[in-house]
Amino acid sequence: MSKPLVAIVGRPNVGKSTLFNKLIGNRLSIVDNNPGITRDRIYHECEWRNREFILVDTAGINTDPNDTILTEMKKQTCIAMDKADVIIFVVDIKSGVTSLDMDVADILIKNKTPVIVVVNKCDNIGTLPTEFYEFYNLGLSNIFPVSSIHGHGTGDLLDEVFKYLTFDDEEYNTEYIKVAIIGKPNVGKSSLVNKMCKEERSIVSDKAGTTRDAVDTFIENEYGRFVMVDTAGIRKKSKVNENVEYYSILRAWMAIDNADICIIVIDATKGFTEQDSKIAGYAHEKGKGSIIVVNKWDLVEKDTKTMKDFEAKLKNDFSFMSYVPFLFVSAKTGQRINKIFEEALKVDNQHSMRITTGKLNEILVYATSKVDPPTDKGKRLKIYYITQASIRPPTFVCFVNDYELFHFSYQRYIENQIRQSFALTGTPIKLIIRERKKCSKL
Repeated sequence: MSKPLVAIVGRPNVGKSTLFNKLIGNRLSIVDNNPGITRDRIYHECEWRNREFILVDTAGINTDPNDTILTEMKKQTCIAMDKADVIIFVVDIKSGVTSLDMDVADILIKNKTPVIVVVNKCDNIGTLPTEFYEFYNLGLSNIFPVSSIHGHGTGDLLDEVFKYLTFDDEEYNTEYIKVAIIGKPNVGKSSLVNKMCKEERSIVSDKAGTTRDAVDTFIENEYGRFVMVDTAGIRKKSKVNENVEYYSILRAWMAIDNADICIIVIDATKGFTEQDSKIAGYAHEKGKGSIIVVNKWDLVEKDTKTMKDFEAKLKNDFSFMSYVPFLFVSAKTGQRINKIFEEALKVDNQHSMRITTGKLNEILVYATSKVDPPTDKGKRLKIYYITQASIRPPTFVCFVNDYELFHFSYQRYIENQIRQSFALTGTPIKLIIRERKKCSKL
């Protein structure tokens, strides 16, 4: 259910970050002539042939054992190579084959992951310079000339990368609801999955970071067919200091990308934190249906108002996700565990709901008659009609006379009218605004 990983590796200052930026079409990695600028792994989605994979920019490999920072950079890069589906090994035609290039090549040959050698800085189009053929001495045969600055050869490079990628995003058919269990470390995600599937499928531990990779568990019950994806706990970036943990968190973010529904687990004994907000915010930005599950509810001292007060506070904390439902459960005792399936099915139905244009425009007429559209300098907003464009999340297109007149507050009002009329809970709603005079260009 995850996207393939492609790692860019090589010694310092051969143009790895420049190539990374060119392939993703965005200046994300810092580019500098000084070696060692990239000390962490940077990743981004890269699209080719209408498919997406994850491209990872790594720190330069240096084999000097006396340089602590460079040794750590090498260790991180080796982790990238171990996790990658394909490795792009970048070398510099202007420098020729160096002893460090040979050292890197030896590591790659032993790694047994498919390797594509990129001879960078081949800036002149046409006949290859004789220096290009020197790089066959690396012992790797899959070699491509590229100019990362100008983009020459990047298309051929991506075509070659594509040959080694396997896309399993359609592994599970639409009969399965894909549910990602996400949250901070040690909130009880694995315990929750174990209780839901009634077996010790995931390792459960009080030590943060036990779950290293996303684990898929198939569950079929009276509520439907589910694929529950148990993910590693997502910590603040500043606290991620283990090499393997970086990739574990990357897999967690990717699990969100591929999920239909996200169950955001928080610890009842600790309450809402800034990191909970960031994790939930990512699911919201990706348009995922979501449920907030408050785990360890059995450990909270209660009176008749405890749950009501707790939920009221959470609604304020998660105000940017006013549509999300809350469940209070205990993975230890099994309290309300079945409610998760029931709510997930409900949210999935809302997330994939289709509404006819006729019904939408009935709501539009009612909404605009109840609250007049905004005006500016004597000109009033006119919403001609609204139609649904897609699902997951429900996405609606409004055709108007003037985009600038459709203020955010009125957009939110129309969105709330749609949500209330069709009981759209657990799912974000997306509004796309189009000016009618521009419709012919769409």
